[in-house]
Amino acid sequence: MIGTIVNTLALLVGTSIGCLVKKGINKRYENVLFIAMGLAALGIGWENVTNNMPKSQYPVLFIVSLALGGVCGTALDISGHFDRLVAKTGKSNLGKGLATEILLCCIGALSIVGPVIAAVKGDNTMLFTNATLDFVTSMVFGASFGWGMLVVAPVLFCWQGSIYLVAKFLSASFFTGPLVTEISIVGGFLIACSGLALLKIRDVKTLNFLPALLVPVIFFIIKDVTGLF
Repeated sequence: MIGTIVNTLALLVGTSIGCLVKKGINKRYENVLFIAMGLAALGIGWENVTNNMPKSQYPVLFIVSLALGGVCGTALDISGHFDRLVAKTGKSNLGKGLATEILLCCIGALSIVGPVIAAVKGDNTMLFTNATLDFVTSMVFGASFGWGMLVVAPVLFCWQGSIYLVAKFLSASFFTGPLVTEISIVGGFLIACSGLALLKIRDVKTLNFLPALLVPVIFFIIKDVTGLF
């Protein structure tokens, strides 16, 4: 799991550098950073959607995923629980920053396929590439939202570590191209929603849509077990 460990350390170091730099940033420049992060999230999310939509074999699946995921997440009030937890730190913007960076770092081909390739072939190239990207991203998020962004590192470790263990000891074939495509489409919409929230265009409760990421996984499990679709 050397690739995942390096990726996690890159996040920790990058966030720490950003937090140290934050002390010398004027308040008005912080607002510029918030806008920059919102625009970046909106662009990256839309890119994920447009790049993967033509590859989708099930063009309605992302609609069902967002609808079911949104209903389940709202019923569980995931966003509300998370906001109340973050509110205890006294930083109102931290929740939006965490949600955005977690999605940016975890939802994407590099972060999903990377651990699989590392487990099956021992090739960490994709994870090292992801670590480089996350290092730069985490510096900006650290400078924008502060030390609370360090929470993203253990989340990423658990995410990639879980995928690595499943691929290593259970089934690497489960993480097929079509599944990654569908997850990337749904994830792209969620990242874009985080961008809208950061830009204060629409206060989308992005975390309430997190269960949407599980719908493609459940769909492909049913598909593999039953042979349907």
